[in-house]
Amino acid sequence: QVQLVESRGGLVQAEGSLRLSCAASGRTGSSYAMGWFRQAPGKEREFVAAISSSGGSTLYADSVKGRFTLSRDNTKNTAWLQMNSLKPEDTAVYYCALRLAPLYSVYEKSYDYWGQGTQVTVSS
Repeated sequence: QVQLVESRGGLVQAEGSLRLSCAASGRTGSSYAMGWFRQAPGKEREFVAAISSSGGSTLYADSVKGRFTLSRDNTKNTAWLQMNSLKPEDTAVYYCALRLAPLYSVYEKSYDYWGQGTQVTVSS
C-alpha cells in the first residue's frame, strides 16, 4: 500500500506564489512517476503536471506552462509543485497522484494512488 500526503494549500492573491508538496510512503518501489491534477467547483478533474521517475522529464498543461514547476527528490520520496503568477482560475482542489511506472501520464486512470487533495484559492 502507498500513502500520499499533500501539504496544506491556502489562500493567495493573484500574481502570488504557492508551493505544494506531496510525500509518498509505503511500498512505492524504486520507479514511479508522479502527477498533479486539480478540480475546480463544478468542473471535472484535470491534469496539471507530471514528472517521470527519474525527474528528468516533466509535462505541463498548457494552462500552467511557464508558471508552474514540478520537481522531485527521490531520496525524500517527495515532489513539489511550485506555482507562480497564480490566477483566480487556478482556484481548485489540487490532488497528488502516483503511478507505479517510470513514465508519467495525463490520464487519471493511469495513476494508482491519490492524495487527499488540498484547497488552493486565488483571490483577484
